[in-house]
Amino acid sequence: MTAGNTAGTAAAVETVETVFRIESARIIAGVARVVRDVGIAEELAQDALVAALEQWPESGVPGNPGAWLMATARRRAIDLVRRRETYARKLAEVGRTLEDAAPPPPEPAGPGDIDDDLLRLIFTACHPVLSAEARAALTLRLLGGLTTQEIARAFLAPEPTVAQRIVRAKRKLAEARVSFEVPYGAERDGRLSSVLEVIYLIFNEGYSATAGEDLCRPGLCEDALRLARVLAGLMPGEPEVHGLAALLELQASRIPARTGPGGEPVLLADQDRTRWNRMLILRGLEALRRSGPGPHGPYALQAAIAACHARAVRYEETDWAMIAALYGRLAALIPSPVVELNRAVAVSMAEGPAAGLELVDTLAGEPALTGYHLLPSVRGDLLTRLGRGAEARAEFERAASLTRNARERELLLAKARRAFT
Repeated sequence: MTAGNTAGTAAAVETVETVFRIESARIIAGVARVVRDVGIAEELAQDALVAALEQWPESGVPGNPGAWLMATARRRAIDLVRRRETYARKLAEVGRTLEDAAPPPPEPAGPGDIDDDLLRLIFTACHPVLSAEARAALTLRLLGGLTTQEIARAFLAPEPTVAQRIVRAKRKLAEARVSFEVPYGAERDGRLSSVLEVIYLIFNEGYSATAGEDLCRPGLCEDALRLARVLAGLMPGEPEVHGLAALLELQASRIPARTGPGGEPVLLADQDRTRWNRMLILRGLEALRRSGPGPHGPYALQAAIAACHARAVRYEETDWAMIAALYGRLAALIPSPVVELNRAVAVSMAEGPAAGLELVDTLAGEPALTGYHLLPSVRGDLLTRLGRGAEARAEFERAASLTRNARERELLLAKARRAFT
């Protein structure tokens, strides 16, 4: 093989992998529409990828590579359905039936149907029959296009564990006979909350990693943000979908300023706001506007809080009274000790550290906050502001012992050392 041929082959392979990464969710969704099983749909999509890797280096990259992959995968899906039907007819001839015979293949999908298929895939991957961890892994695999290795690295989990989680999730969907469809009415509301929860979970793991050496994993945030944008495009009439998109856009805008040159955390008060991504802020504010005038759901309320930070040119200009009021509305909507802890921080900024500490102390016995490092961390900050250095140091040291993130631990221990100064 000549150098030119080698370069052409490498370029074709790179094109295949890039196109598949971009189009895989739509391909899997389109195929699942035929075979009604996301596990089989993923296998057929992978078969199309292999076919492209075999053919494109020889025949050249087609003019519309995404459409080529989709057509190839759908042809294989239809062949599979026809083989099933043939088998079912043979069984019927000898007096037996095949209960799981697949329905006839649908007519070729139009542009609108493809979006419908993608929406069906989102609701299927995030079905409440699966655990939160399984939903997140399956969503990243089917909709994010991530490999098992990438998902394992993102969540700091062993690759075999993640692989088994994905396999079991697909098996459980098949065993539970989960329909490949977008639900309606009360079921849709319940399923939508599950979808939003999964995307939010993925973003949060990237924004504030629970463990490991890095404070942030921007790649995971980007995957969640992309999923939120897709969902907002597919469901423009759902206010909370826009609320979630707004929240993620606004939170993601701060990522460049959240860490220093060595990866060390930079607190909100110390961040260089000129490094905040203004394009993401504008996108977030627009998404918040699309969520409507209210009453707001939990994601839109959190986005409104993030918008208060985004609108403040300097930390000192933050409207803490408004933020405290928004947290009050959020706590009334979804009562949570974590929300109350955040409200206490806002109250401390609006009314003084003593008012905040009073609220924090009411949370000391909350079972949900046992082992939650941010409770002693917040208490340490408030005690520092009140001049109670010895107590603050003890709280920061306790918080450091509870976190599993190395960067956060370094920050908390540094705060403990400074508590007396």
